[in-house]
Amino acid sequence: MTLEREIYDAMDASEERHWWFEGRRAVLKALIEAQVRPGADARILDAGCGTGGNLPFLQQFGAIEACEYDADARAAAARKSGLTIHPARLPDDLSQVGDSYDLITLLDVLEHLEDDAASLSALKERLAPGGKILLTVPSQPWMWSDHDVKHHHFRRYTPQTLRAAFEKAGMKVDRMGYMNSLLFPLAMVQRAAGKFSKKAANAGDMPPGWLNGPLKAIFALEGKLVNRVKLPPGLSLYAVARA
Repeated sequence: MTLEREIYDAMDASEERHWWFEGRRAVLKALIEAQVRPGADARILDAGCGTGGNLPFLQQFGAIEACEYDADARAAAARKSGLTIHPARLPDDLSQVGDSYDLITLLDVLEHLEDDAASLSALKERLAPGGKILLTVPSQPWMWSDHDVKHHHFRRYTPQTLRAAFEKAGMKVDRMGYMNSLLFPLAMVQRAAGKFSKKAANAGDMPPGWLNGPLKAIFALEGKLVNRVKLPPGLSLYAVARA
């Protein structure tokens, strides 16, 4: 589903520096290194790459390809990465996307897709033997707000509903857990104050540097913890799954 132009524009402008994107990349790096362990010749697909902020990061793990439904977002992603970004729509149009990928990333995309299980099943067919899908989604359905409506979310997930989507798609979950947990108490305070829907994890809210730096450091700290312990409830869920 295509988002409002202002959301893509805000993402394009901030995703290289915003604490939420940078902190998430620190956690993703730890998960890829420990849970996926791609080889030197790995093929990677970033499905629903948006404006491409994660593509330079993912290039360190292998040969990266990407697909995105929105034409303007594809153009921004191509500009940032120098790649050809394939047009695609999940679950029913991956005709221009290859196959036999060792890793497919789906980063805060699944919640935008009406049929999440069918989308996972379509991507499963693009995995190489032993390949894995790594995804992130928003959690805590009770936190549903105008933010979710504005960003065209169909749902927020619990571990149970996310696992059910994988099972319906015929996939096995190797690891699942929460992330963005250390800042979760702050988010709950903001929610109670009626401010959460405007401030949390919004690509359009680029905080000042004195705040962005500490928030990034706190979120990025989870990269050192995520493979060692199960983090407590957080604002997002991650999952690593295979066919």
